[in-house]
Amino acid sequence: MTQLRRILEVLAAHEVDFVVVGGLAAVLQGVPVVTQDVDIVYSRDLDNQRRLLSALQELQALFRADPRRLGPKLSHLTSAEHKLLTTPYGDVDCLGTIEDATSYEELLDHVDWLEVAGIPLQVLSLPRLIQVKQQLKRPKDQLMLLQLRATLEEREKAERGREE
Repeated sequence: MTQLRRILEVLAAHEVDFVVVGGLAAVLQGVPVVTQDVDIVYSRDLDNQRRLLSALQELQALFRADPRRLGPKLSHLTSAEHKLLTTPYGDVDCLGTIEDATSYEELLDHVDWLEVAGIPLQVLSLPRLIQVKQQLKRPKDQLMLLQLRATLEEREKAERGREE
């Protein structure tokens, strides 16, 4: 997690507008899963794309599984496609959208603000993360879905207990 934190620190230092999604969003909300990367949905506003590119350059990001060892350019960040990158601190997946075409701006009503190592982060809420994972068919997503639901149920049960 220390290595992944460096990615978050650099994104925050460059004032990139993003929402943490995927496995890290689950981990940050107490779901007992392991993740190896940082998945973000970023604002495709041109100024934000420039800040993201600067952050990725500082992180020495390169496209994964590309023998040419190419780094992203501004033109890559304009698209809604997934940019699967690697850095010396771990992998970072920069997503222009999730699901069919859900943008950063559309996710803002479904985020929880969390502070991680002094960094304020927008993290996709558990209920919304469950909706996203329900659409995915990979076995690892289906397994995570069970853990997401169980964690949400435990959280809701604890909240009901406090209200009584």
